[in-house]
This record gives sequence, C-alpha cells and structure tokens, in this order.
Amino acid sequence: MRIIGSLIIVYLLSATLLFASTEPTAGLAAQSPVNIGRSAPIDLILERAISRNLIAGGIVVVGNHDGIISTTARGRLNPFGSSPYIDERTIFDLASLTKVIATTPAVMKLLDEGKISLSDPLSRWFPEFRGSVWERVTILNLLTHTSGLDDISFANESLEGAIRKLAAMKHRSGSRFHYADINFILLGELVHRVSGETLDSFCRQWIFEPLGARRTMFLPPKSLAESIAPTTGYVSGVVQDPNARRLGGVAGHAGLFSSASDLALFGRLILGKGVVDGHRILSEEVVARMTSPYLADGGAVVRGLGWDMESPFSAPKGRFFSAASFGHTGYSGSSIWIDPQQDLFVVLLTNRLNYRQTRVFNQLRRDVSTLASAGFRRDDGRTELPEPWEMAQLTSELLQAAPPVVRAAAAHTPAQAARHKMHRSAHRGAKHSLVALKKGGAHRIARTARSEGVRKKRIVNRRV
Repeated sequence: MRIIGSLIIVYLLSATLLFASTEPTAGLAAQSPVNIGRSAPIDLILERAISRNLIAGGIVVVGNHDGIISTTARGRLNPFGSSPYIDERTIFDLASLTKVIATTPAVMKLLDEGKISLSDPLSRWFPEFRGSVWERVTILNLLTHTSGLDDISFANESLEGAIRKLAAMKHRSGSRFHYADINFILLGELVHRVSGETLDSFCRQWIFEPLGARRTMFLPPKSLAESIAPTTGYVSGVVQDPNARRLGGVAGHAGLFSSASDLALFGRLILGKGVVDGHRILSEEVVARMTSPYLADGGAVVRGLGWDMESPFSAPKGRFFSAASFGHTGYSGSSIWIDPQQDLFVVLLTNRLNYRQTRVFNQLRRDVSTLASAGFRRDDGRTELPEPWEMAQLTSELLQAAPPVVRAAAAHTPAQAARHKMHRSAHRGAKHSLVALKKGGAHRIARTARSEGVRKKRIVNRRV
C-alpha cells in the first residue's frame, strides 16, 4: 500500500504544484519554490472559503523557532469595493486569542517574578470573594477553566460590580472543565491588582515591546484603521466582543489586536522556550509550566495554562500535530497552534463573514493545520510522519472538494495576476487529468487507498 500511496502522491503533488508560482505574493516574505509548492493547498482552501463567503480574506503563517517558513494570504480587508489586500502586517481583532497572547503571558510573568503562586486562592487578591463559595478557587482553576464560574453580562455594571455579583452567587458548579470568559476577565484584573498596572500597559511594557511585536495592542489608534480588518458589524479597530467593549476595550478575555507577523514572533517565543533572537522574555521554567498538560473531567479534557490541548475546542489541532501541541481559537476567525515536538506553529487570521456555520469554519481551521503540519514539519527521526496513503487521501479530498472560485481576489501586480490565471488553469487541468486517470484505471488505486484509510481509522477508534 505504501507503493500505491506513493504513486498517488506523485500525481497529486504534480497537480498541486500547478497552483504555485515562483513569484511570492506582493507584500509577503519571499519563499523558496519548494515552500510555495507546499503552501499551494493552503492557498486553495483560503480561496474556497472566500468563494463561499465564509471569510472576506485570510492569512496563514507557518514557522518554527528560527522564523517564518511560509506565508499565504488571500482576499481583502472587507468584501466591499476595492479595500486593501490582506498581508502579514494586516491587523486583526484576536477575540479570545487575547487569553493566550496577552493575559496568560502576563500572569506567567508575575509567576516568574514570584509575585503570585498558582495555588493562590481567589480571595487573596479579590477580598470580595472572602466568605463565599468561591474563596478557595485558585489561579490555576482560572487558567484551566475549572473554577466553576459562569459568564455574566456586563450590560449595566462595572467590573467591580460584576465581581460583587459573582461573589454573592450561592451555587458553585464544581471543578469540571467549563470554558468561561469570566475566568480570564478576573485574571486580567489580577494582573492589575498585583502589578499596579492596567493589563494593556503591563503587556506592552513586559511582553509586546521586548518581543518586537509593534502591531500588537489594545485600543488601536484611528491612524491604523486602514490596516485593520473590521469584524462583522463594527468599524475597524473596535473590538467585537460586547463585554470587552463595555469594559473599555481592555479585558483579559478579548480586546487584543495583532498581525500575523507579530503572532509569528509569539510562536517563536514559545518554541524558543522564552527566548526570541537572543532576548529572554519568559523563563524556560515558566514556559514549561504554561505548556504542560493539566487533566480535567477524568482526563477527557487536557489543558495547558490558558492553552487548549485536547478538548471540544481543539479544531485547529488538525490530524498531524502531536499530543504535546497546544493552541487556541478566537471567535472573530483567528487561531494559533504550536507543536514543540515538531518545532512548528501555524497562525490563521481571517475576517470572518459567516458565524452560523461553525462546523464549516472549524473544518477550515482543521484543514489549515493538517496541511501545515504535513507539509512543513521537520523529520527529526522521532516524530512519525504521515503515511503516504494519508497524504494521498487528504490531497485528493482537497482537490475534489474545491469548487471553481467564484470570487477570487484580484492581484496586486502583473505577476500576481499571472498567478491567478495559473490557478484557474490548474483547476481545469486537474479536472481533466482526473477524468483521464479514471479512464486509465487509476480510480481503483485511489479507492483502495481510501478504503485502507477507513480501515486504519476503525482500528484507531477501537483502540480508543
């Protein structure tokens, strides 16, 4: 079967390479022809998502601790008129990525400095909870969403009023995993109470500026509006999350804006065990604690500190990231997934248009991570690479599922215009080639590979 699978890959890879150009997309970092060929399927599924009005545009950055390996960007800031094209400097509303790009590193910095402990009870820093059923909830519980707290609306009250309201609640839902924004709203306020600085000021001084992440911020100024992808229903630079807006745009759960190039720096920071380009920002010990697995619900849910590892929210993990990997999603259409075992990260930022088809959007996240991991991870002799039949099945599904692109983005330059023409020709050529191969009997090989894949999946499911 390996030989048969390899033959399929040879054909499908040649078809996939038709989608690639040796000219890098305007505004993006130059890539080798090999990397452009590997990123072509990612480019294709972004165009498919645009054609289906799932997103107005998006960018995918793949990298390791040394830097960016591949950048793929398609579409515009919004679907109307001739708005600017998306590139690695385009700023996006990160939504819940705020939890792991701002709040968690800030808490880890305080932990690094010995100012807090993960076992600190909530009542130590929030006197409002003393004597309540919540007083023994710990910082660890907040970071892993095992506090039992439920979200509340901030429609008519301040953060202080909401904390008093929470403290007055008599029923605690236990210590099972329950994802709730309130955990990180409290952690953002914790940073303020412990350090004396607001969350945005603390992150800017101790995380973003040392990292060189100059396009990562809360409350972006109006001067950057033309560089910011708007979220549905809101102008550029205004956070989409209603509670974040009511808290003034700075909150522990949402409110952060950033670009793909800046998030790549953050991915490198984690893979570099707290160091980027020779500058240490977090200690190796605290990075290890942040990314270690914490089990919940009898092991059915695995979380890091702030980070997701295995849970109902793990769509961006894809098929080939290791069990040691971790990441997070953002409601506005963002995600990041990092794998220290493979020395690889993948960032997806989109201006999402369709919020109803959650399963479809999660499939986009899953496909991007699967293709990134399969195409760019290093063969270190320890990590098992995808078997040929798996890659053949994946690529075959990708090519067959992609409809003709109804509304692809226009090009920046003549070179990019030629690339779009090549994409359209490749769609037609791949279709004719598949017909020809079927007449020659290749469909039997593909069917065999698919059945082998199903058989292996069943074996894995029985083991689980």
